[in-house]
This record gives sequence, C-alpha cells and structure tokens, in this order.
Amino acid sequence: MKDVMSGLDLRAIVSELQVMVGAHCRKCYQPHYEQVVLRLRTKEGGNSDLVLVRGKRIYTSKRDRPMPQNPAPFAMVLRKSLSNARLRAVEQIGFDRILKFVFERPFGMFHIYVEVFRDGNIILTDSDDVIIQPLTHKSYADRVLKKGVTYIPPPAATNPYELEFDSFCELMNDSDRNLGRTLGGGLNLGGALATAVCTDSEHDADAEIKDCDLQKIWDSLQSLLQGDWKGHLFMNEGGIDQAWPMVLPTLKDRERKDFATMSEAVDEWMGLYDSHALARREAEALDVASPGRGYSTDVERLERRLAQQEKALEGFGDKVEKQQAIGHLIQENWVHVEQLLAQIKEAVENLGWDGVKKAVKEIEWIQSVNAAESSFMAFMPDEEGNPGKAISLNLNETVHQNAQRFFESGRKQKDKSSGAIEALEDTKLELSRARKKQAKREASGQISRIKRAKRLWFENHKWTMLPSGHLMVGGRDAKGNDSVVKKHLSLGDRYLHADLHGAPSCSLRNNQGFAVDSHPPAHIGDDMPAFRLVDKIEADLDDEMTEIAATMALAWSRAWNGGGAHGTVFWVKPGQVSKSAVTGEYIGKGAFVIRGKRTWYKDIDLKMGIGLVAINGIPLLMGSTPEHIADICTRYIVITPGREKKETVANRIYKSTGLSVDDILPILPGNCEIIEDVGLIKFKKVEKDE
Repeated sequence: MKDVMSGLDLRAIVSELQVMVGAHCRKCYQPHYEQVVLRLRTKEGGNSDLVLVRGKRIYTSKRDRPMPQNPAPFAMVLRKSLSNARLRAVEQIGFDRILKFVFERPFGMFHIYVEVFRDGNIILTDSDDVIIQPLTHKSYADRVLKKGVTYIPPPAATNPYELEFDSFCELMNDSDRNLGRTLGGGLNLGGALATAVCTDSEHDADAEIKDCDLQKIWDSLQSLLQGDWKGHLFMNEGGIDQAWPMVLPTLKDRERKDFATMSEAVDEWMGLYDSHALARREAEALDVASPGRGYSTDVERLERRLAQQEKALEGFGDKVEKQQAIGHLIQENWVHVEQLLAQIKEAVENLGWDGVKKAVKEIEWIQSVNAAESSFMAFMPDEEGNPGKAISLNLNETVHQNAQRFFESGRKQKDKSSGAIEALEDTKLELSRARKKQAKREASGQISRIKRAKRLWFENHKWTMLPSGHLMVGGRDAKGNDSVVKKHLSLGDRYLHADLHGAPSCSLRNNQGFAVDSHPPAHIGDDMPAFRLVDKIEADLDDEMTEIAATMALAWSRAWNGGGAHGTVFWVKPGQVSKSAVTGEYIGKGAFVIRGKRTWYKDIDLKMGIGLVAINGIPLLMGSTPEHIADICTRYIVITPGREKKETVANRIYKSTGLSVDDILPILPGNCEIIEDVGLIKFKKVEKDE
C-alpha cells in the first residue's frame, strides 16, 4: 500500500497549488500532532484547507473537520506569523520530497518547509530561512532543526528534470547497480516509478546497464515526467491501494477511479481519515498505551508504569551485554587497537586534530575523530579480517583502560537493573491492589475514578445535551451570563431565558454538540452511554428541540426553589440580544436588553432527569428532560422541587457512583425530591447473558 507521496506526486501537487497563489491564510490549526491545517481564503472568496500531514501527504480539501477548542502551541506560533498572510509561492526543493510555501505580510516574508519523508516535519522560518519553530526538534549528522538556526534541507539528490540526455547516459554508465536500482536510487525516482520506466521501455529491472537501450529508457522517462497530470486512485481486493497523478504502465490494467486533480484523488482516499484527526487525538489521549496523556484511572496509570519499567529492564539487559561484548572485542583485538592508538597519537602530534580529520577519510579502519573528547571511532576486524563493528576508543587511555571502561559501564548498568527489578515488583504489587480496589468499586456501582488536569470547557457553565445532540449552555452567575453571550452565542444559535429576574442567559448552539462515541475508552462500561464533543452536527435546530431546551432553562432558574410547579420561557435570535441600553438607563453585569419579537413557551413543568453519561471518555452527570434521560441512560434519577437539600442528594450520589461532589452539585438545580431512581443511587448489577 502506497501511503506516502513520491517526488512526482508532490510535483503534481505544486502544479495544482499555483491557483492558490494570492490566497490569504485565515487560520492555522493542529488537530493532531502529525497534522497541520492552513485555512486559506482564495481570490474567488471561498475557503479551502491546505492539509499538511508530516511525512505522508499534502493536499487541499473542503471537508468539514472539527478543530480543537484550544490551539496547540505550534498552531499559535503559525497564527502569530501567518495570520492574514498572502501565499506568494509554492515550490518543490529539486525533486526531493520537500515543499516550500512562501507567505507575505506587511512586515516581512515567512516560509514553511514541509518534509514528506521518514517521520516528516513542518518548519516555520523567516525570510532568511532562520527557523522560528519546527513542529519537531531534530538533530542529524549534517543538519539541526531547532529554533534560531538556519534551515538546511538534506543533501540534494539527483533531479531528473535537470538532466540532459548526455548527463543521463553518464550517470547510468557510471553505475555499478542494475537498471531498476540505478533508476530508483541514482535518478531519485523511487521503486514504483523506476519499475514503470522499465516496463514502458520493455526492459527487465534486473538488467545490466551495458545491455540496455539508454535512448529508449530516456524516452520512457521523459514521457513519465512530462505527462498530463490529473488524479487516479487504484484498487485492489482490499479497496483503494494507491494514488498517482498519472496512469503508470504497471497499473494500467488495475481498476481505478479518475479525478480532475491529484488533491481530489487524495482527499477521496485519505480525506475522511484526516478529517477525524481531532477525534483520534482525543482517543489517543485516553489510550492506556499513551504514557502521561489524558485522563487515567489508577489501574491504567500503573499499567503504563509497569509497561515502561518492563521495557526499561529489557534495555538494561541489552546494554549490559553490549558493553561487555565491546570490552571483550577490544581484548581480542589487542594488537590491532594498540596500533590504531599509536598511529592516531602520532598523527595528532604531527598534523593536529584538523589535519587528522582530513587524513582519516582515506583510512578504512577509522570512521571519525572527536577532538573535544580526544576519541575516535575505529572498526574492529570481522571474521574475514575486514572492517566490522565500529567502537569508540579514547586516545588518552591504554588498550586495557579502554576495555575496562566498557566493562565498568556494563557493571553500572547491571547495578541499575537491580534497582529496576525492585521497582518493577513494587509496581506489580500496587497494580494488584488497585485492580482489587477497582473491582470492588465496580461491584458496588461506583465508576472508575478519573484523574484529569482540567474540566471540559462547558462544565464551567450549566449545560445539557438535547435529543438531537445539540449543546446548550447557561450562565451560573452574572459573570457566567456575560461569558455565554459574548463567547458562545453565534449566528444561527438561539438565546433562551426564563421569564424571571436573575434567570441564566442560555445559548442553544446550532452547530456545536455531541455525537455518539463509537470507540469509548476501556474504563467506560457497556452500561454507560458515551459521547464526544463535536463542532459540527448534522441535525438542524427546530421548535421541538427548542421547547425541550426551554424546560432546562426554566429548571436552571430560581423557579426551581420558588415554590411553583410551572413557568414560562422565551427565545430570541442572537441579533436581538444587546448590551446597549437606551439613553439614561444602565445595564448591569450579566444583564441584557432583548429587542424585537419573542417566542414564548408557557406552563412548562418543573421536572428534571439526571443520568450518568461519558463525555470525551469522562464519566459525568448530565441533566435533561426525564424522557430524554430515560431514553439514553441506564442509571438515572428523576427529580422535582422538594425539601431535601441538594448537598444531601449530592452526597448520596457520590456514595453510589464515586463521582466527586464538586462535579455533582452544579448539576442539581436546588433542593429537590427524588421521585424515581433507576440504579443511580440504589445500584443493581445487571448480569450479562453469556
């Protein structure tokens, strides 16, 4: 399966992106650690996402894709540099898998380099190519990718577009490899394109260069490089297998789907997967195999620690064996090492370290020298007497001392492993206790305790989910009312308010809401409905959903503790909500002026259901209408205004579920009476059928 773009694929993408030159960068997102999305506003006025998947692919897309509420640090750096910047150029570095994007702002130029090889990288630089921020800091033998240094691409490989026939023939004749390997490596075509050239020119990939018709191969190469680029997806028995900007000779008999551009083909193939990047990131954050991420139970935390310790212990054993083997290797090649030490010492005295660095390039037994540490990398002879394993030798030590250095290092690693074994046994004991404790909690109906650094944003407000999946939030106090209207009331939303002084301002979100979580984390049981917060839901707001939302807006108001059984709520559009008072009047904190026609809901019953759900992998209590809660939850209660203090009810729920009282109290609207309890407080374990 071909899931990484080739140099030819990127050449086609660059050609297609020329129509985007002149577009403005509106926003930068990082929905996943491996993916960056630049939202561009084209000259025609539409929006298009430039999707950069490090080490994999680059293409444009117009799919809806949820984005994080809080931008990642790298996305913030990009926004600071590229906000409203104009795209001036898109270039490929030679025929390598590196694209360069040039952006212009009034105060300067910025470059983005996207490396589509190995693990990949995305690097933001200034106009002089000084790195402002790389997505990942990296150090290589010939270059460093970190903030403040000049960006240097890898050593340039052959660019087949710059070859003339004579230079092509010279390169081919100088090769000591067969035709396929020479085309793939020497000409930088890669395996698939090299095979395509061989097939089109009617040559065997294993053929010797001297037996080949170079003119015929050259013609096939030019036909491939100068072809008419579009987009093609090729199928195999398992579905889509690969994408190419042209129909390769090796794939002409395969079933395929054709597109106008390469971007369209890639978007058809990988676009849906890439658009779910945020959901994958959140799932990975909850994954037991992702150390230090997301929300964890004690069992999950200890399982991660145990896995890390077992892996580290394996590493200790390998290091001990490796160090001891090197020590024995030095002793076995005593004379060889002694001669190398003497020769390098003499060379340093006569030529200096700079001279030695140049001289060792011609010596097959020396790999490199390090003047700062007075050491050098030397090859030990293998069984046939040829250069074999490379080891580090210190020039200031004798042969015996060099060997002892590795033996001593092995002993230290062995001592460390003893401590690691003790720590491993302690972790196993802790894990055993945690599992017993968790099993006891689950048997009593208590859920797994989740440790998390912060709440979900909507937990700072009153909140609920409607049957359609829409989210509604309401202010807890005057400051919360201001926050809801200023930050969470947008065009298309609906503003709800109970017909009582001091009632919360509520925003019924048109696009934001919840979707069923098809892959909930392991600590969420089968009996708990699981949802994920999403930025785009399919259902539209209608009057039925608004009436359900009105029920919650009334329950959140002082009507709950006011002694009545019914109440009235109205809703208006966001444009009717204003903070501007008429002359001579003052609008206090948390208050708003409503202008225009209102839609009223009267005689709403004060009744509420509270059920146990999981949002983004976190067990929470959610309030909604009794009918909605009964429909989705297996453990819930139904409450009406009553005399039992909310703190008492919260404590009863805490004892039965294990949820924090601080998470329970905000869900309860006030003093209440429990008129129905379905397993939330009095838990009954349901036995599963075999």
